[in-house]
Amino acid sequence: MYASVPLLSASRQNLRLLTLIRIVVLAAQSGAVGVAYATQLLTLPWLALGITLAVSAVLCLGTALRLRGPWPVTELEYAVHLGCDLLIHSALLYYSGGSTNPFVSYYLVPLTIAAATLPWLYSIVLSGLALLGYTLMLVWYDPLTLPPFERATLQVYGMWLSFALAAALITFFVARMAEQLRRQEQQQAQRREESMRDQQLLAVATQAAGAAHELGTPLATMSVLLKELRQEYNDPQLNEDLGLLQSQVQLCKESLRQLVRAAEADRRQAVVEQTAREWVESVLQRWHLMRPEATYRFHCVGLGSAPKLMPPADLSQSLLNLLNNATDASPEDLEIRLDWDAQWVRLTIRDHGAGVPLAIAEQIGRPFITTKGKGFGLGLFLSQASVTRAGGTVKLYNHEEGGTLTELRLPHGSVRA
Repeated sequence: MYASVPLLSASRQNLRLLTLIRIVVLAAQSGAVGVAYATQLLTLPWLALGITLAVSAVLCLGTALRLRGPWPVTELEYAVHLGCDLLIHSALLYYSGGSTNPFVSYYLVPLTIAAATLPWLYSIVLSGLALLGYTLMLVWYDPLTLPPFERATLQVYGMWLSFALAAALITFFVARMAEQLRRQEQQQAQRREESMRDQQLLAVATQAAGAAHELGTPLATMSVLLKELRQEYNDPQLNEDLGLLQSQVQLCKESLRQLVRAAEADRRQAVVEQTAREWVESVLQRWHLMRPEATYRFHCVGLGSAPKLMPPADLSQSLLNLLNNATDASPEDLEIRLDWDAQWVRLTIRDHGAGVPLAIAEQIGRPFITTKGKGFGLGLFLSQASVTRAGGTVKLYNHEEGGTLTELRLPHGSVRA
């Protein structure tokens, strides 16, 4: 069953982290100004500094309120926020020594964030803004009035503190921001892959619908002719073969009728709940009618009561495809095991065939890729698509004792949402 989880954009997540950075830096700046004011170690324009810090606090509050709304965060808006941080930092530096203030190196933090999270054009503009502010404060700033010794001591310790703060912010927050971007890229790649798979499924479904419509008439003709042949000839051996052919034709007609019923039930969301064991046994009965030559052993090894499932028709067809693939590989002595835990239902199918060739192992499951001389290479592709829609997985392994082990995993209560 699918769980619909809203994913936040990378820009929105990064703006949240940037707001947290602002709060941390604002607390450090306010603490430093407060200590300097209380001890009177420095003579600074306290009113101007207080107004600048208040503007920074208002910006933090406004950003936090803005993030509570549903509006998307664009890269331009995010770049504007970084530009505001540079301007506020420049104002604080202007009133506290300009380029002689050891915290001038904090310019690198917003620039590093921009380089890690924004396109190069925004990064260049922000770098130019920081360079302009630094250049202006080389000649235009409110100087500190301190004795040379105290100024040198303050410079050394201030540079250490500035480096420690910048290193901590860059290491933790910028790494988190870059991770958000990588995760978003992975999600976009996954969505592109799912879109391509859905397009392939649509093409296959369109062809299958047309073929199903066209097969109705020849199957009806074959059924009538087989009935007449059985009435005309009294040879027991021939009648047995004709009876087998007639049962296979009837099975094909029933499959077409079931396809129509499944489509109608899917349209009305009429999916029946049943236990995992009941579902597997019903599919096994249908499969054995289709492939009477196959011999198998079914083991239900799960502990406790079997979990409930709501499998749609395409999920049952997926299991049929997997069973047919195993039968094509080796129809004798198939081993089918059903197990479950607190989260997953696990079904394994072991055949004793030749296994999966290593040369095409990575391509198995793609459309029109087959290991058999016959067939279209669509069975496993359609099975994987249906199982993935139900939240499960299909994997094929070469068994250590020979043959192929097919593993089908489904979450409890599997159904398409």
